Amino acid sequence: MPALEEPHLLSHRSISPTERLILALDVPEIGEARRLVEKLGEAVRFYKLGLELFMTEGYFELVDWLLGRGKMVFADLKLFDIPETVGAAVRRLRRRAVTFTTVHGGNDRILAAACREKGDLKILAVTVLTSFDRGDLRQLGVDIEVTQLVLARARQALELGCDGVVCSGLEARAVRERLGPELLIVTPGIRPAANRPADDQKRAVGVEEAFLNGADYIVVGRPIRLAPDPYRAACDIQQAISNLFR
Repeated sequence: MPALEEPHLLSHRSISPTERLILALDVPEIGEARRLVEKLGEAVRFYKLGLELFMTEGYFELVDWLLGRGKMVFADLKLFDIPETVGAAVRRLRRRAVTFTTVHGGNDRILAAACREKGDLKILAVTVLTSFDRGDLRQLGVDIEVTQLVLARARQALELGCDGVVCSGLEARAVRERLGPELLIVTPGIRPAANRPADDQKRAVGVEEAFLNGADYIVVGRPIRLAPDPYRAACDIQQAISNLFR
């Protein structure tokens, strides 16, 4: 019997396996966020803070609290406004030791303004939200296949100086194979391969599939947060990542 082939990873960056899991801290209150972080302990090193927490008092205090505990922070703000405003927002945000922030792709001037002001902050261009499918694009007046649009926006991001893109695992392989290793690929919408729940994520993949398709990082939310034992769920995902990158 021939030997089984080792899985072929398309991500070859020198990233600690424990940092490749980003936990989406999508909870309504700062206190709940802190309790979850404390419960997860060393099982999670990297946290994404999005718009829900941004609308509460204490968003940046939570950022500083996480940084003070040795955690990494992804400020997922999905900026999209006139270029001057986006540039000014990025300039303010870069004062903190945040690792990533997001800007919606699609407009050269907005992305260029963000990149001019980023400093050490890494800019990720959001290609197409993982809750969108072809029908959602048509509603926006964009009659194009999802993968084509993701590739176009990823190429735009690369040319304008973005550090990476956010895209689903379904398009990660095409981005990596067409555009090479320069762009970081961050993949949200991670769902268990078996018994995948019906929710608002229309373009979801499992942990292994995301990395085999070229993701550098995955963003996981509900499969950890809503698990009976979030710590164990996070550890299980970390073990799966470690097995891939051993």
